[in-house]
Amino acid sequence: MTFRTRLLLVFTAAVVASVGLVEWLVFRTTREAFERAEAQRVNALVEQFRREFDRRREAIVRAVNGIAASDAVLNIAIASDRAPYYGEAAALASSSGLDLLELVAGDGAIISSAEWPARFGYEEEWLVPCPPIKASENICGPSGFQNPGVFQGAPNQAVTGLASGTDWKSRGAFLRREELPDGVTLALAAVSEMQAADRKVYVAGGQRLDRGFLSSLVLPEGMRVLLYRNLSSGFSPGELIAPAGGVADAQTLRPIIAEALQEPREFSRTVGSGAAAETIRALPLTSGKELLGVLLVGSSRRDLVAVESSLFRTGLLVAMVGILVGIVVAYWATARVTRPVRALAAGAAKVAAGNWGATVETTSTDEIGQLARAFNRMTRELVAQRERLVQAERVAAWRELARRLAHELKNPLFPLQITVENMRRAHEAVPEQFEEVFREGTGTLLAELANLKQIIGRFSDFAKMPAPEMQSVNLNDLAREAMRLFEPQLAHAGIAPRLELDPQLRPVSADPEQITRVLRNLVLNAIDAMPQGGALTVRTAAQNGGARMEVSDTGQGLTAEECDRLFTPYYTTKTHGTGLGLAIVQSVISDHKGRIAVESQPGKGTTFRIEMAGD
Repeated sequence: MTFRTRLLLVFTAAVVASVGLVEWLVFRTTREAFERAEAQRVNALVEQFRREFDRRREAIVRAVNGIAASDAVLNIAIASDRAPYYGEAAALASSSGLDLLELVAGDGAIISSAEWPARFGYEEEWLVPCPPIKASENICGPSGFQNPGVFQGAPNQAVTGLASGTDWKSRGAFLRREELPDGVTLALAAVSEMQAADRKVYVAGGQRLDRGFLSSLVLPEGMRVLLYRNLSSGFSPGELIAPAGGVADAQTLRPIIAEALQEPREFSRTVGSGAAAETIRALPLTSGKELLGVLLVGSSRRDLVAVESSLFRTGLLVAMVGILVGIVVAYWATARVTRPVRALAAGAAKVAAGNWGATVETTSTDEIGQLARAFNRMTRELVAQRERLVQAERVAAWRELARRLAHELKNPLFPLQITVENMRRAHEAVPEQFEEVFREGTGTLLAELANLKQIIGRFSDFAKMPAPEMQSVNLNDLAREAMRLFEPQLAHAGIAPRLELDPQLRPVSADPEQITRVLRNLVLNAIDAMPQGGALTVRTAAQNGGARMEVSDTGQGLTAEECDRLFTPYYTTKTHGTGLGLAIVQSVISDHKGRIAVESQPGKGTTFRIEMAGD
């Protein structure tokens, strides 16, 4: 991965992380604000319902008390025949704004009923005095009741019924199920008494808790109020009402109603998903311990979903713009950084290729510019040092050449001098023996002159190596030929030859004569390193599209210092030789663009490793 790509990824990751963090914080803040506003709206609607409920309770109590104190009810109370008052309840209910009204005699018989006229003369069970009970019992049976709170948890006042004398005045309005000719309804009712001498009349009136009651509530936009009337066992969709009529999603709200019926408490749940999601708060309506209804206040989450969707689109747009800006900035930044770096890399490659005077142009004053100027100073110093080094090496090379040449020529010159002197003395002292001395002397002179010629030839070969004539060469074949050539010498020296050749080895481009000369030189060195015998191994192997060849022996080995100087001209660890053999080997391998290295340890043998490029 390039530096530009990494920098681009860093910029992009930073932008995405920043935008994501801001988006998350905005989402969280917006949701919390919406939840608070929604809770406030729901609380306001619940308080409005409570206030309306209390207002209606008070209105019903006033209406019922007013009817009980009217002359009409007084006349009914003192009348001996109450049949003529059969329809009086309907007229009184209509004039007082009540939906429900019953006039009940002290014995529980219905005198008049506005909602169910046909019940004239029937006994109103819930108003019938309780029969005598034990002192330990404080509540009537099914026909007795408790004063309810409107919402679950509101204070209740337990009463025992008429047997103990119910205080209807302090009881106020309460929730109860009311039977009608067409079914059962939920009503808010109140009871008042009219006492005339020894006669008593109960006035029980109220209003239905239905759509009309819900329509009186002022609903903010996005909210709705529903009422479930628990008038029968099990869930009944028809008992879930709204101000405008039935509720289409009654089955969706069924789990919430079932939870409220099972455990009467105030709670909130969210139904639906996306823009159709809605938060529903359930408020149980109880009468004593009996749950008669559940008020549902719904708050749409459409606005929150719309805001979150808008925030998401905005965040996505900002992220895309940020990524685009990050790409542009990364490209600009990396161009400023990588362009001079690439120029430095190109300059370094030129220096590595041998152009030590390569420089890098720069106009910047930042750290990259300082690096480029330092590089240029380095190359100028390298050129100067190279010139000094070349001069020093030339002087050292000529000195070493002169020393080695003097040393090599000195050895054959001394026998030449002795031979000439002996011939002169023999000519002067014993002329008769001069011919024999002359023949011996000329033989010695010719031998030493041949030695001088060989020495001069070696120096000439090292000084002027011919250019390699490249062609496709199979190193396995060259290795076999070299080992075959030295078989007699290896057998005489007690050395076991081994060939470990890679059959899959590909040909290489090389001069076969020069590579053969290299192999012979290395084999001779190995033979010299094993005077007591041993093993000589030549192995080949494919490597990186080219070839590797190794020549290993089990001789005495070399020290690290000897390995470092082994390819230096005129350096030798032998008692004979010019020290030019391995220098020539290194020169040949270098001309073939290859590499040669040596691995050795004292007592563990030596391995020469040659690496060459493929054909």
